[in-house]
Amino acid sequence: MALIRPTEATDSARRTGPGAGVGRAVGLLVLVGLGALVPLIGPSVAAHGTGEAAAPDSGAVALLRAVLFASLCVQVGELFVAGLARRVPDAPADRPGSWAPYAAVVGFAAAAAVGELVPHGHGSRDGVLALLEAIAFAVAGLCALSRRPDHGVWPLAAVVLAEALRAHPPTEHTPLIGSGLTVVHLTCSALWAGGLLNVLRTLRRWGGGEAGAALLGLYARVAAVLFAGVTATGLCSSLRRLPSATALDQLTTTAYGRVLLAKVLLVGAVALLALWARTRLRRAPDPLTACSPARVEVVTLGVVVAVSGLLTALPLPIKG
Repeated sequence: MALIRPTEATDSARRTGPGAGVGRAVGLLVLVGLGALVPLIGPSVAAHGTGEAAAPDSGAVALLRAVLFASLCVQVGELFVAGLARRVPDAPADRPGSWAPYAAVVGFAAAAAVGELVPHGHGSRDGVLALLEAIAFAVAGLCALSRRPDHGVWPLAAVVLAEALRAHPPTEHTPLIGSGLTVVHLTCSALWAGGLLNVLRTLRRWGGGEAGAALLGLYARVAAVLFAGVTATGLCSSLRRLPSATALDQLTTTAYGRVLLAKVLLVGAVALLALWARTRLRRAPDPLTACSPARVEVVTLGVVVAVSGLLTALPLPIKG
């Protein structure tokens, strides 16, 4: 039995006209512009009243890191959903156009620019890691254009590893543990956000149907595990970085703590949206009505990515 009613199919066709395409493009540009404001003005807003001073380039660095994370999510998500689609019985051969090559170019530019902004430029440890990330994005872009785009998983894994090493310098206490937590956290986050974006793009191309419901169901089951991984590693990383005796106080009195608290609240909102979508997927007569909360979920995840970029540009609270 078809999962999309005739009236819904008609509405969908109406929404895919030229006017609807322009409207979606304008809406996307507005969302991207608003999202860019989060890392750009975030450092000064978060530090207001804390006695902390934002670094001169912190807004630019936060924006570039948010762009880098978004690029990673898009490319990882495409590979992830391509694998899920192969497991769907009688799945349509049609696939949405790949965004991976464009995302790789954007990621390359963001990583290279970050390397220029860090202290001592590309001659520093952070600069070298940023250069490695730029090279890895370039290789991932070439893989996306090749006959074996799935080989892009290796350079993208190198980006994740380089970012984990950057976040935990050798001077930190037990840096390898911190880097391991970041690898898992960043991987799960990229699969979750990028996967949902590409599932929705695939469903739009497929036009719904039983294959679309099956793909959404496959993603939902994996996403539950990804959410658990993001939550567990995020909690452990936060406990390692915030002073244990004053952790709760630091959440409101430091710029880092305030942004971390905002990220926690956003992830909580995403979890509620995901639960709503999963409930519709299981119980609604038409499982594809789960796409409505899923679209809001992916927009909120985009804000989480922007806040994550902001978080990397803020100084850590000083442990007493």
